[in-house]
Amino acid sequence: MKNKFTLFHGSREIIESPSLLKSNPQNDYGRGFYCTESIELAREWACFSTDDGYVNSYELDVTALRVLNLSDKKYNILNWLALLLKNRVFAITSPVSGQAKEYITVNFSVDTSDADVIIGYRADDSYFSFAKDFVNNNITVQMLASAMFLGNLGEQVVLMSGKAFETIRFTGHSPVDGKIYNAKRLLRDKKARDEYLSTGRKVSALSEGDLFIADIIRGGIKNNDARIQRIIP
Repeated sequence: MKNKFTLFHGSREIIESPSLLKSNPQNDYGRGFYCTESIELAREWACFSTDDGYVNSYELDVTALRVLNLSDKKYNILNWLALLLKNRVFAITSPVSGQAKEYITVNFSVDTSDADVIIGYRADDSYFSFAKDFVNNNITVQMLASAMFLGNLGEQVVLMSGKAFETIRFTGHSPVDGKIYNAKRLLRDKKARDEYLSTGRKVSALSEGDLFIADIIRGGIKNNDARIQRIIP
């Protein structure tokens, strides 16, 4: 993994000095400063309405920081989902979803307490809906893993500790046209949902050995189980 990152953060404001205290505890990985290496995605994230926003630019050297990279091969999609279920607001709508949330958070959680920086998927509205489909036993774990590539959201880089906030360096900002980039954000979300409904959610996509969450719970499958490692890339 590289040590130096050029990062972008989309916002309604110019943020020269990011602060952990101002962050939302109900974000994907909890309190943190959420960035991307894609300036285009940052522009879209700056415009959750048609109001104009800003892209803030930063440099981050992680050489002396502890980085938890959820894209590392030792982690899987359910490790990411466990963090999401712990931090995001998730409505329990059925007995299956209640059992699933508890089982995933107990058996697939990752300790983030020592992480200065976390790298992993971003759960935009469409991605969060895919995760809910899995928890509600509507899609398999392989379908969920495949859905994470729809919409080309890539990864987010999240500052989690005081040391990380002390290390990041603000390098500038640029304005974002809200009318243009709000439309682009909505189009990306729609495209991901359309692709998901047309291909990713089809039962015909089932592969040998693929598992629904009910199968995982009934089978007592845990994080280091060979069955889960075989089917999650």
